Amino acid sequence: MHIKKNDTVLVITGKDKGKKGKVLKAFPKKNTVIVEGVNIQTKHAKQTQKSAAEIKHQEGPIHVSNVMYYDAKAKAPTRIGYKVENGHKKRVSKKTGQVID
Repeated sequence: MHIKKNDTVLVITGKDKGKKGKVLKAFPKKNTVIVEGVNIQTKHAKQTQKSAAEIKHQEGPIHVSNVMYYDAKAKAPTRIGYKVENGHKKRVSKKTGQVID
């Protein structure tokens, strides 16, 4: 999976198209990510003896094919390639050619 935690991504399709956000969690086995402020879902919490009933709004998972890495230097979404340097695999921005991490 080309997207990792703490990456800035741009949503390219769906109801939140055009929104940017930071990846909070990545689930490589399911090919999904949770992005800050994207795919907001409503969760109802029942009342318990310790806490009152409430309605929570939280981010839901979005498929990784619906997001694209956002390159801050190019100020545009970009695809990600891979390059091996000194025996280590590095992610590379296709638009600028810069090593991401």
